[in-house]
Amino acid sequence: MKQSSFSRRDFLKSTAAVSAAAVLSQAGAVYAAGPEKIRLALVGCGGRGNGALNDCINAAKYLNIPVEIVALADHFKDRALKTAEQHGLSPDICFDGPAGYKKVMESIADVVLLVTPPAFRPNQFEAAINAGKHVFMEKPVAVDAPGARKIMEVGEIAKQKKLCVVAGTQRRYAANYRKTKFAIEEGALGPILGGAVYWCGGKLWHQERRDGESDADYMVRNWVSFTEMSGDHIVEQHIHNIDIANWFIGRTPKLAIGFGGRARRKTGNQFDFFNVDFDYDEGCRIHSMCRQVNGCYNQVSELFTGSNGTTYGSGPVKPIKAVDIKYPNFEQANGSEMVQEHVELLRGIIDGKPINAAKDVAESTLTAIMGRISAYTGQLVRWRDLTDAASNSPWYNLKLKPGLEEFENGTAKAPADDVIAIPGEA
Repeated sequence: MKQSSFSRRDFLKSTAAVSAAAVLSQAGAVYAAGPEKIRLALVGCGGRGNGALNDCINAAKYLNIPVEIVALADHFKDRALKTAEQHGLSPDICFDGPAGYKKVMESIADVVLLVTPPAFRPNQFEAAINAGKHVFMEKPVAVDAPGARKIMEVGEIAKQKKLCVVAGTQRRYAANYRKTKFAIEEGALGPILGGAVYWCGGKLWHQERRDGESDADYMVRNWVSFTEMSGDHIVEQHIHNIDIANWFIGRTPKLAIGFGGRARRKTGNQFDFFNVDFDYDEGCRIHSMCRQVNGCYNQVSELFTGSNGTTYGSGPVKPIKAVDIKYPNFEQANGSEMVQEHVELLRGIIDGKPINAAKDVAESTLTAIMGRISAYTGQLVRWRDLTDAASNSPWYNLKLKPGLEEFENGTAKAPADDVIAIPGEA
């Protein structure tokens, strides 16, 4: 694809052309003869949140679409104020506290970027869609099965409202991964029979508890250390690789059996490492490995074997028997898949062709959750245990707490540090 070149006049013409088919009653939806600018809001002003905001601004520049930041929210007021200062904005558009996102949903924003701890995502996504906002949401989108199912349900409402939903599973927007996916769809490898996905790297940051700090503040500042907040790193980080397996294979696994443990982590209650076998049925198994331990050999990649060859997720595809494939050009704005995902979001809005990634990212989140539950408990976990109420599984309604409700009503209690799940007992 060629880079789009929309002037302000082009943008107004484009939105006007869509107006006849648009649902005019949706608050904030950019259809009709619409606003002169796409108005952006950010919920979660940490490092990744500011990165997502800049990616969206760069995507708008790439498309030559005018944008304006109209609202910012974070649990901590100073973070929202800092983001406002970086963009030369008034402190009046900043909101804080666990319910600050609600003020954002009341704003004139057309697009809301949700980049808070994953535990908050289901409720904040629901609030955004109910308010008629287009959404970019970071991965993962939940920490438990009820939360992932809620994302899917709200995603269907977004479709009915013709709202765009894009997720931060950015490998799906990378040109090299799209090329591999295209080759697989063209039959270059034959059916995928197995493979392995890895995210083995060093530890992330952790925050020691401050004197007099509330449980809520401690958990938000240290969210990558608590399963209740992040889903553990198999969900929070390794989802990228698991998502590629689901995408390339074209379905979710039927069951998972895994193990894991903790050796060097400080604070929180997460594992240091996981090993999980995912059974995708039809003779296909994927081995999943992730680790966050310093000083070890690192690998972040995906490898797949089909009946006619092998490929890494990022390529190249190596068929045993040559296959003639005519590849299209795969756009990657500014050479960045993280900008490209926002290009897809904004282009879907201005073209009146909303895309919706809610189901895909929720399923990949749920796949990772399935692996985590198996490792924590030592039990075989089936897909239907998390998706079918008739399974009578104890994990179907298992909801991790504290969730956003407890943070909002002031009852959030942090789990004890360094007390972890014990397989066979949990």
